[in-house]
Amino acid sequence: MSFLLQPESLPYIAALGVLLFLGVVEGLSLLFGASAWHWLDGMVGHEPPDGFLGWLHVGRAPMLVLIALFLTLFAISGLVINMLAMGVFHGLPPRWVSVPLAVLASLPVVRVLGAGIARLMPREETYAVSFASLVGRVATMLGHARVGYAAQAKTSDGQGHTLYLMVEPDEAVGELATGSDVLLVRQIDGSRFVAIPNPRPDLLV
Repeated sequence: MSFLLQPESLPYIAALGVLLFLGVVEGLSLLFGASAWHWLDGMVGHEPPDGFLGWLHVGRAPMLVLIALFLTLFAISGLVINMLAMGVFHGLPPRWVSVPLAVLASLPVVRVLGAGIARLMPREETYAVSFASLVGRVATMLGHARVGYAAQAKTSDGQGHTLYLMVEPDEAVGELATGSDVLLVRQIDGSRFVAIPNPRPDLLV
């Protein structure tokens, strides 16, 4: 297993390190009732993308899950390639050879697993209706937002589902503090909204 310490194995060890970091941060954030990486799904937009990203089911399966799958499969594929090369050729292939092979081996598996995960997720049409109907509801800020710099917030769709949004303040407001209740006044697109401080603390919509 000495090949693990060689420079040729660095990309795969680094991928495992990134995977561990994502998992630790997400686990700690969930202890506080929020997902640290849920904003990744807000970057996709309202409709799942076409082309290569659509082929990988981006927008249909959670981005964090797809990233975790890719990092895991990339690391395993690369280390297996190096292990086989060490056993057969008694040497490690250069990274410009093993890294593309590991990527090519990982992506089809990510697609297959992503398709299975996407089938378990609520249908996009349901979320489209939910997001479009959130204007006028109150959300709780999970981060500090400034004009032009959105932060994560959460709200309820009125049917018992918690939805996570990316929210930025109206220009007249300037900023929205972490933990504050805000009123969603305008949908920018998808899960991105403009909000103001809740003018009525007793407002429960």
